[in-house]
Amino acid sequence: IFFLQIYFLGFLNYFIMNIYIAEATGTAILILLGNGAVANVVLNQSKGQKSGWIVITAGWGMAVALAVYTVGRISGAHINPAVTVALASIDAFEWAKVPGYIAAQMLGAFIGSVLVYLSYYAHWGVTEDKASKLACHCTAPAIRKNGPAFMTEVIGTAMLIFGVLALGKVALGAQDGQEAWTMAVGTWFGPSLVGLLVFAIGVSLGGPSGYAINPARDLGPRIAHSLLPIPGKGHSDWSYAWIPVVAPLLGGILGAKLFILLQL
Repeated sequence: IFFLQIYFLGFLNYFIMNIYIAEATGTAILILLGNGAVANVVLNQSKGQKSGWIVITAGWGMAVALAVYTVGRISGAHINPAVTVALASIDAFEWAKVPGYIAAQMLGAFIGSVLVYLSYYAHWGVTEDKASKLACHCTAPAIRKNGPAFMTEVIGTAMLIFGVLALGKVALGAQDGQEAWTMAVGTWFGPSLVGLLVFAIGVSLGGPSGYAINPARDLGPRIAHSLLPIPGKGHSDWSYAWIPVVAPLLGGILGAKLFILLQL
């Protein structure tokens, strides 16, 4: 029995400390709290209905902070394929781990979106607006022009990566990109600063495209929207779906490269 207990505790410890499980968990928390804030604002008869954009951006900022606090010590809390690819592009993360991280992030985002659906189960049927139902899962441009929306997502994600690396290196004294990210997500106040950065991006740059700045945040929930039995949901806007995937990946790389280039 003693050896069985040791084996079970070892297996449990591996399960808890597994970096891919941590990434899935962190991303699920991000989507649950972030898209939960959106649902609270836009779905009919919700207590928070029509409380506005500031509530949504604050919800996303706190969602990021709490997700990073939860799994940052285990996986580095990328919770975003754009972050994973950006760090790998500056040799601050192993390319071999990139596919596993992205798969875990996508899975976590899907799970988080399903949890939002269940949390607001009674409100889908009383909400007639299809765009509002879609907004609870994924993003769409305010003005239907793909070029400007793509540019906004590139700029917003570049600011995210650049900002987090700057927080780690300038405020916390890191010496390189890897240490900058680790210190930004690993100190007791670092995740709060990252959440504040996401809040700032949402307030300033979120209007044109809904600031996905995260391929998993958009694609995983969009897949969930297409599969879930949401009454009167309409289409999942797949013609736009490539922008919040491709643009953040490009923006993340640009933000990381710019940070290294400037040697801040």
